[in-house]
Amino acid sequence: MKQRISYALGAFGHDIYYATLSTYFMIFVTKSMFTGAPKDVQGKMIALVTTLVVAIRLIEIVFDPIIGGVIDNTKSRWGKFRPWLCIGGTVSAVCLAMLFTNFFGLATSNQTLFTILFVIVFVILDCTYSFKDIAFWSMIPALSENSSERGKLATFARFASSLGANGTTLAVVPIVSFFTLFISGHPGQEASGWFAFGLIAAVIYGVTSWIAAFGTKEKDSVLRKQSEKTSIKDIFSALVKNDQLMWLALAYMLFAVAYVATTAVLMLYFQYVIGNIAAFSVVGIVSAVCGIIAVPIFPVITKFISRKYVYVLGIVSMLIGYVFLSMSSASSMTLIVIGLVFLYFPYQLIFLSVLMTLSDAVEYGQWKNGVRNEAVTLSLRPLLDKIAGALSNGILGFISVTCGMIGNAQASDITAKGITTFKMYSFYLPAALMIISAIIFLIKIKLTEEKHAQIVKELEATL
Repeated sequence: MKQRISYALGAFGHDIYYATLSTYFMIFVTKSMFTGAPKDVQGKMIALVTTLVVAIRLIEIVFDPIIGGVIDNTKSRWGKFRPWLCIGGTVSAVCLAMLFTNFFGLATSNQTLFTILFVIVFVILDCTYSFKDIAFWSMIPALSENSSERGKLATFARFASSLGANGTTLAVVPIVSFFTLFISGHPGQEASGWFAFGLIAAVIYGVTSWIAAFGTKEKDSVLRKQSEKTSIKDIFSALVKNDQLMWLALAYMLFAVAYVATTAVLMLYFQYVIGNIAAFSVVGIVSAVCGIIAVPIFPVITKFISRKYVYVLGIVSMLIGYVFLSMSSASSMTLIVIGLVFLYFPYQLIFLSVLMTLSDAVEYGQWKNGVRNEAVTLSLRPLLDKIAGALSNGILGFISVTCGMIGNAQASDITAKGITTFKMYSFYLPAALMIISAIIFLIKIKLTEEKHAQIVKELEATL
């Protein structure tokens, strides 16, 4: 139980960080980072930062499997994963706090020097976060080889991460508004309030990284006794030759991109489409309640239906949510809440279905290829989330500029064409990607719970 709680606390802080970086950092960029500069300069700099963030994150993901290989090759007195949780968690926390500043006024006074410093800080953040992210989610197969216990670990973790991510959504406006008023004496959401929010998120993330590191213990077993070093060739071979891993990656990538393309712009949806930014807190309430209910029932549901059908039915629910959200207006908060319930309730169930299948793919790859690669295999999900997060940053920046949702713009300033464009990129295209994802998962994923149990028995007998 100590291990489950420690791992869960790590997940709590981890998702606070992910939500802060993937969604609210770009909100800060579009609304407050360049306050004081002329409007045309604001638009130019927002576009530049958006491009840099997307480019850096997409370039860096090429190295994620190699990072997984480095972690797999790590041998220390503290185990394989603990050093990376501590080092990566601490450095990336410091960098996150730095991002929620205007870099000592350079954002408005010297764009060239600002750009250089921003790139340096963001590259360091992305690299160290990758080590921590991959190490954290790769630990599950090392903590237990039993699918049932893995399910319990993942359930604890996703329950806590749901509280972290949804609590961030619920708290962001009150925190930013409170510290803006406290520091500057002005109501609203200004740069000072955003810095306080980023600092709080960074501290929680850094502390919980250490809790996860020292509250868990890797399990020694015959399946994990692998003396050979994993080469770069072995790293990519382990990924490509694992057919279930590849199909799962394709399905999840489509889903993740679609999901974050919607959730990243919900704050804009409430502020500019609905015209009621104060009501944005309902997103945090709905998502938190849905997560609290959905995560604990995952082990119960999977006793009756396969993870495959949990995934597909979850996407059907999200499609219904899109219908409600696209039809809603300022006078139909009931429809908005219903749409949010259909969108958020299945998310944790879908994520757990993917995480469990991905964890089981470690033994599947070992059974098929004769080599066990824990961090390399599990690096694929953080890699795909990073792609989704990078694209969500790009989508948010693109929508903000294209629809005029920047700086001090009001809901009355947004044209009908702007709202149509917003719905196209936020609801309609993501729905299409989710449909394709469900079809791939249903047809191509063969690694069921029963298949994994059979593989583990064969491996144990052979080894």
